[in-house]
Amino acid sequence: MDVAAQHKVELATIPNLLDMKGIDAKIELRPIKLEDLLQRAPVRLDRGRIASMVVGRNVMITGAGGSIGSELARQVAELNPMNLVLVDANEYALYCIKSEMTQVRPGASIHAVLCNVRERDAISNVVETYAPNLIFHAAALKHVPMVEAQPIEGIFTNVIGTRNVADAALRSRVSKMIMVSTDKAVNPANVMGATKRMAEMYCQAMDIDQTTCTTRFTTVRFGNVLGSAGSVVPLFEQQIKTGGPVTVTHPDIVRFFMTIPEACLLVLQAAAHDADEAKERGRIFVLDMGSPVKIVDLARNLIRLSGRRPDKDIQIVYTGLRPGEKLYEELFDLNEPLSGTTSPGVLAASARSIKRAVIVRIFDEMQRMIDAQDVEGALRLLQSTVPEFMLGADILTTMGRARALQQ
Repeated sequence: MDVAAQHKVELATIPNLLDMKGIDAKIELRPIKLEDLLQRAPVRLDRGRIASMVVGRNVMITGAGGSIGSELARQVAELNPMNLVLVDANEYALYCIKSEMTQVRPGASIHAVLCNVRERDAISNVVETYAPNLIFHAAALKHVPMVEAQPIEGIFTNVIGTRNVADAALRSRVSKMIMVSTDKAVNPANVMGATKRMAEMYCQAMDIDQTTCTTRFTTVRFGNVLGSAGSVVPLFEQQIKTGGPVTVTHPDIVRFFMTIPEACLLVLQAAAHDADEAKERGRIFVLDMGSPVKIVDLARNLIRLSGRRPDKDIQIVYTGLRPGEKLYEELFDLNEPLSGTTSPGVLAASARSIKRAVIVRIFDEMQRMIDAQDVEGALRLLQSTVPEFMLGADILTTMGRARALQQ
């Protein structure tokens, strides 16, 4: 890579010649991808356990049109579910994943359902109609600065939306619901992370409560995924194409990274983990993300992959941390005892939980705040529920603006 960059030559890779079907087969060059440079061992999975969880079952995926939801749909479809129900509020995203699934697996029973998880009655009706055995809840608002600017929207989707799906799962006696969470839920520095932690707490409370034993509620937490919607990689690639500069918020900022397929495979692995013992209820599964990567190193590697030289052909500019952004992310809190599991690549954290009756009252109050568009009240309740979340200067400004508008 270094030599190629010096000569402004773009690198590519050819397929394994032993995999070619014939001597005259067309050789297709593939650009070296960023995930080729993660420099860690590939994830090993217990495919037998994962397959037995899905094959012949009804599986539902919320947020099925998103980066994680659509990849989950691809991987679940390969395991031959009886029915695959794709749920999303975005019409075009839902159309795209449904069309792809229909072409790839023409004989499969795949249903596309336009529904917003914010609508309690609507999502309840969908779950009742399709009677899934398994729900993967990937629907969420995840763009940190955008949720920071519009906190009510993030709280409505991430907090109340999760409760709506969880309650519908319980009413319809779904076997298991898996909530896809994020490392930003650990010691959250932004509204998005705090809303995901609050959603985790609801699923924990449901899982621990013995009256909900008909349904298991599992939370899976992981970091950034390469190439996902809103990630830095597509932005860097676009900036490199236009000649730069490449913008990095801080020279020391680091993140955990996985590829989208890798992250989804580990979500399936965590979902297949059999944790029937009472002491294992309410635990949060944390995916082993390897070592964190410096964002500036990521940028430099992408520049080299394009056949350019960092700081010579393409400049790197530091723009400062964005609202709600931390220098580093954590997959678990130091106060969350961490233990191994029988599933490779999956750890378990024993996070602080709240009794179901208490969390239900909190969520009821949060719904009232949202209905009243009480931004300040909703943020105060979010902070009191997730005490490790500290309101930033930008959020305090948003609260002040909302207070002025109400007056």
